[in-house]
Amino acid sequence: MLRIPESVVQYIKSALEEDIGNKDVTSELLIPEGLKSKAIYLAKEDFILAGIPFAELVFKLLDPTINFKSYFKEGSSIKKGYTIAKIKGNAYSILAGERLSLNILQRLSGIATLTNKYIEEIKGTKARILDTRKTTPCMRYMEKYAVRIGGGNNHRFGLFDGILIKDNHIALIGNIKDSIKRAKTAHHLLKIEVEVKNLREFKIALESGADIIMLDNMPIDEIKEAVRINRKRAILEVSGGITIENVREVAKTGVDYISIGAITHSAKAVDISLEIIK
Repeated sequence: MLRIPESVVQYIKSALEEDIGNKDVTSELLIPEGLKSKAIYLAKEDFILAGIPFAELVFKLLDPTINFKSYFKEGSSIKKGYTIAKIKGNAYSILAGERLSLNILQRLSGIATLTNKYIEEIKGTKARILDTRKTTPCMRYMEKYAVRIGGGNNHRFGLFDGILIKDNHIALIGNIKDSIKRAKTAHHLLKIEVEVKNLREFKIALESGADIIMLDNMPIDEIKEAVRINRKRAILEVSGGITIENVREVAKTGVDYISIGAITHSAKAVDISLEIIK
């Protein structure tokens, strides 16, 4: 069972307050008090399912008496026309939680679906797909969860749990070698990753003892050359300009990781509806 962090619980509470305010005026006018009803989540297209625990949490926070039943496990391949889940209970509560639960379920399933497309493209290679910090503010836990459900892997969660020396750090310190030296001196436990833009910078990072080297927006020929020079000394990650069309070519170079911001910041929400049933 997924243990949902308190930060996510508070996020969903805030989102409910944002959407409902102090009351749902339409439902209060139209729906008889105490009316019971049932509703289903209906798939309107094919996708990879992600987000059921959070959709259920919406209703548990809104009305603990709501019964929520999912017919599929997270990561299932859903086909158009499938009934994904069923809820029953107070009709007012069902309508009040409808939009937020759908927003979350559609968003996370979209991320899982796009991630899975990239995973399918690189099958047979050793490369692994990573996400980035390019996530929706306050939804990072859920969006990175969806990446895992889609078959991808998580890069660092935030600035606090991984050392990644980027171009702006290097610009402020002056050079790659001194940046790595400072990081090694200050923190001997975490691996040190360095972003490089060309083979000259790559060689400096490699000789300076970087544990992971990110090849940022480098042409495919330079990526191949970096793999050849590296000889498995450092972990190699490619980032920037990755698409469904070129991801396999990059993976076949022999790099270890491919990080893709698009799987979170540009994933299209899938089409799901919540429909009252009699």
